[in-house]
Amino acid sequence: MASTTKVPPQRQIAPDLTSDGQRMGGSELRGRSRSAAVGVAQNALPAETGIWVAVAAISMSFASLISALIVRQGVAPDWLHFQLPRMLYLNTAILLASSVTLEICRHEFDLRPDFNGEESRGDEAAARAFPWLCATMALGLFFVLGQVMAWRDLAAKGLFLSSSPSSSFFYVLTALHGLHLLGGVAGLAYVLYRFRPNADPQQRGVLGVASVYWHFMDGLWVFLLVILAART
Repeated sequence: MASTTKVPPQRQIAPDLTSDGQRMGGSELRGRSRSAAVGVAQNALPAETGIWVAVAAISMSFASLISALIVRQGVAPDWLHFQLPRMLYLNTAILLASSVTLEICRHEFDLRPDFNGEESRGDEAAARAFPWLCATMALGLFFVLGQVMAWRDLAAKGLFLSSSPSSSFFYVLTALHGLHLLGGVAGLAYVLYRFRPNADPQQRGVLGVASVYWHFMDGLWVFLLVILAART
């Protein structure tokens, strides 16, 4: 009697189809994935260059002001030393916390193209990152509000912009930094707009660029606080 051999059933693999219904090969899938990644990189390159140019320009501006502060203090007999408002130290903690929330936002919005050329968990990642981005913007606004409260504290003690060279530099440096930080809040608001559903991944690449600017403003403020505490 002849023996029979059972052939195990083969698993049916659904073909990957293009938008017009044609079968798409594995090489084409990998090619599309690489093309998407290259597109994101090419789109982010001009923005990254622009933000580093802006960082360099801002650094030079503040370096000039700090140099003028040091020279003015050395030659001015009317330099007035005063105690910084305690609100500034709370503002520093708020600003550093905003950097933490922004990094959490970036971590939650970690998009990795899979082998099928689709973003893995794109909409879910944006939904998770959304509240952390909003928290970063809120902390930035709280920082600016705290700076205004510090100015009011100095004004209550009789220290105004024209009271002395030291108070003038304090108001100018803190106000200039606050204006640049508001620019960072506007940049994060633009990123928030890019987080709309079904947004192009290339458009969402601005998050990394905005993070560079935001962390720079945080570090700049810590540096300014050290200078002001030592010189005023």
